[in-house]
Amino acid sequence: LLTSLSLSLFLCLHNKVRLPLSTKLCYAVGGVPYQMTNIAMGFSLQIFLLDVVQMEAFFVSLILFISHAWDAVADPVVGYLVSRSSWTQIGRLLPWWVVRVCDMNGLCCQCHWPSIFLWFIPHNAMSSAFSVAWYLTISCLFETFMSTFYHLNHCLETRWKTSLYVDCIVYCRPLTLSLGRSTKTPVICDLRLFTYNLLYVYVCVSYQRTAFMISALVMSALFFVCCMVLFLGVKEQRGPLSGQSHMHTTYLNAVKKLIGHVSYRCLVLGFLFSTVAFQMSLGNFTLFCTHVAGLRAQLQYLMLAILVSATISVPMWQMTLGKKTALFIGLSLLIPALVVLVSMPDNFPVYMVMCSLAGSSLAALLLFPWSMLPDVVDEFAVQNPSCKGLEPLFFSCSRFCNKLGGGLSAGISTMTLHFTGYKAGALNLLWAPIPIAFLLVGLVFFYLYPINEAHRKQIQQDLRNTR
Repeated sequence: LLTSLSLSLFLCLHNKVRLPLSTKLCYAVGGVPYQMTNIAMGFSLQIFLLDVVQMEAFFVSLILFISHAWDAVADPVVGYLVSRSSWTQIGRLLPWWVVRVCDMNGLCCQCHWPSIFLWFIPHNAMSSAFSVAWYLTISCLFETFMSTFYHLNHCLETRWKTSLYVDCIVYCRPLTLSLGRSTKTPVICDLRLFTYNLLYVYVCVSYQRTAFMISALVMSALFFVCCMVLFLGVKEQRGPLSGQSHMHTTYLNAVKKLIGHVSYRCLVLGFLFSTVAFQMSLGNFTLFCTHVAGLRAQLQYLMLAILVSATISVPMWQMTLGKKTALFIGLSLLIPALVVLVSMPDNFPVYMVMCSLAGSSLAALLLFPWSMLPDVVDEFAVQNPSCKGLEPLFFSCSRFCNKLGGGLSAGISTMTLHFTGYKAGALNLLWAPIPIAFLLVGLVFFYLYPINEAHRKQIQQDLRNTR
């Protein structure tokens, strides 16, 4: 939390937009739960379904892929509904927030009640078909509620609330990675008394169930507190173009306009392939360290090196000369890190250094694509002055590709390991060669991205003249 406050203070001093410090801090606190929850699920859900529920790997991959695909489709729909909303006495987005808080409060701990049920086993002897249906339904509900939360949170920041061009959430994102990791995973790892190569013990599974439920309840309480801080501490205000910001076009026509915009297309495709690369690599990090590198005992330290490096690197990357150049350099750092990690197994000091390098590259992915998105929106506004209110759709379609990439990486990884087993060759392939190939494709699209610093300044000048 102290790290979050320090990053928020940095943002406050870095930006010239005059907003109260308390407002920025409340918004920073409100941005913590989403990434904290998603990262905790990313690290834990696959282990939970395989080890505790003892579900087959094929069905685990099916649940992960369908839930991510559902989330990807739901996000643009949420964006379209939000863009069709009108201003009320408490704002344009906050009414959505009030409905969500009231509804989810009655059900249990805000939108985290699906997360609680996600770690709950209805019956020890339930059938395989019921188990798959149960976790698939709950995971899809959870992703839908979280899409609404994150979309509202981002929209409050990007346009209608502050008109900032630096993504406040991005500064807190590496922190929430650390917070999510430290809140759920160590509790489970401390109670995990078996590995993939040992027989299951009923007592161990019972302890794991308890650990998952306790951590879910703790995160639910934290989620609710952070949301209330955001709701009570941040007041929505009309922007300079808010009177014309209502979208008066059909959903399909709006999507066609976005797809036809060259800058947006290059940015989204580059983000998609880069996301697949990072999520496939980091998603198999635990298995790689366990079955290939032989560093199972040092896994927590390696993960901590990645997350701390990402947290420290975000402000450093922001102070570089140009987003496009810094993005290129930052993403490229992952390639030598993966090559060295594959080439030198069982070398803990080298792994610590390379994991720190990978964390710095991760920070570039977390920061620059989202900070470049407002530039694309501004360019679109300059080139299409008659099109108003498409900002939520820009963000939603970006999230669609981001989540689709996460689903593809999870599905490909789980299915590959299901058919080949947890063998060194398969894990090496999923850890380095395939992610590097995806990353190179993403770098090509980022190279074709036409908005450099000079173009960005010209866009800002044209936008000021339009207003």
